[in-house]
Amino acid sequence: MAASAAPCYLGWDFSTQQLKVIAIDEQLRVIYEDNIHFDKDLPEFGTHCGVHVHSNKLTVTSPVLMWVKALDMILEKMKSSGFNFSHVRAFSGAGQGCFSVSDSPVWMDSSTTTQCLSLEKAVGGAQHLANISGSRACERFTGNQIAKIYSQNPEVYAQTERISVVSSFAASLFLSAYAPIDYCDGSGMNLLQICDKIWSTACLNACAPGLEEKLGPVVPSSSILGSVSPYYIQRYGFSPDCKVVAFTGDNPASLAGMKLEEGDIAISLGTSDTLFLWIKEPTPALEGHIFCNPVDSQAYMALLCFKNGSLIRERIRDGCASGSWDEFSKALKCTVVGNDGNLGFYFDVIEITPEAVGIHRFNRDNNKVPDFPKEVEIRALIEGQFMAKRIHAEKLGYKIMPRTRILATGGASYNKEILQVLSDVFSAPVYTIDTANSACLGCAYRAIHGLVAETSVSLAEVVKLAPEPKLVVTPTVGADQIYQPLLKRYAELEQKVLYSPISSHRAE
Repeated sequence: MAASAAPCYLGWDFSTQQLKVIAIDEQLRVIYEDNIHFDKDLPEFGTHCGVHVHSNKLTVTSPVLMWVKALDMILEKMKSSGFNFSHVRAFSGAGQGCFSVSDSPVWMDSSTTTQCLSLEKAVGGAQHLANISGSRACERFTGNQIAKIYSQNPEVYAQTERISVVSSFAASLFLSAYAPIDYCDGSGMNLLQICDKIWSTACLNACAPGLEEKLGPVVPSSSILGSVSPYYIQRYGFSPDCKVVAFTGDNPASLAGMKLEEGDIAISLGTSDTLFLWIKEPTPALEGHIFCNPVDSQAYMALLCFKNGSLIRERIRDGCASGSWDEFSKALKCTVVGNDGNLGFYFDVIEITPEAVGIHRFNRDNNKVPDFPKEVEIRALIEGQFMAKRIHAEKLGYKIMPRTRILATGGASYNKEILQVLSDVFSAPVYTIDTANSACLGCAYRAIHGLVAETSVSLAEVVKLAPEPKLVVTPTVGADQIYQPLLKRYAELEQKVLYSPISSHRAE
């Protein structure tokens, strides 16, 4: 569908499986969207789900030329459809977290454990690294990937002029020049001092020599990097005045697309459960990640991932509610807030946050018990999942505020009774949002914001015309008084179930 004559803005998303684009007008309405699916549309690169999984099962890469060709293809599709590039005032984009070589490691790569241990040791331990960079050493983070290349192929490293993350690489394509890394994506590398927003000399030196020169500068996420290059002006008809706003990571772009504000939480209830948090005063921990905030350079965002999400909810539904979500919801409605003090930990696979495995049930006296009645089991699962999320969010410096909103997405966000428990545990109203293309949309919003950011206009002001989330539930009166002591108990019991290889088991 062709864009109208009015000014418009583009958002790009170089994600794992596809390249997506959205165009919005000045009223923030979507006027064009399209995608290139890597496996289907570019079969010559031989990817499966957009990646190559190597024989060791740990190394996972994507061919960089595939992203370049995908960009050519999608621009040609837009041109053929009649899209008028001359009306694009600005654009921004997002990339999955990793960095660029001819076959680039992607976020699923976990082949750098040795380098992670080495980095943590070099800077004084995992917590100290988290204090500097926002996260303990993480296998997929760029610093550790660079250290691996330097140790295995020092001559390749020596010949490298510039190292980019996917987001800055994608921006470079549009500028026909090296694009700097933005603060937000830079804080997902184990290399940036997140408080000072400069590269950490200690972290750089621990990974490879001469690294700062190869990385180039870091810039605020709302920076205008320059105008689109003459190639795109001549080939597609972009205006010479069209601005390229700094590209960022996919998760930060989603934060912008969901219009998160200070005190808000976004929670994706999927195969794994993910929390995005807007934080003013972070306290980095060994679990979770702290990043610079993509829309407010004085704030931070945190990311927490919980592996045991929808699959364990479905298993308990099948075992305790005859496979019916309706029966599952009835069990939540007929049991009391706080579950009479019965608490449970449900980890079918080893959890990230915290590192624990197995099923662990405790009665109101903190005694471990082998089972619960079916309705109690269902509530213990859902309350336990949400209490863990609140506890670990607060460990990272998150504070619930009077204006806090919880924005829920993903499969379980369609279940009102599950959302009621979420609202009660966090003592905040829960809204639902459509996030089908939140990273793309967030980049289009960021493109508009980039044009006015230097005048101190906030993103919230820029996107006030965008659709509002839908209020679904508010906290049950008195729930907060019940959960305050339960949260304390849950946190103490969590210490008892932390992973120990000798005692680990899956208890049924």
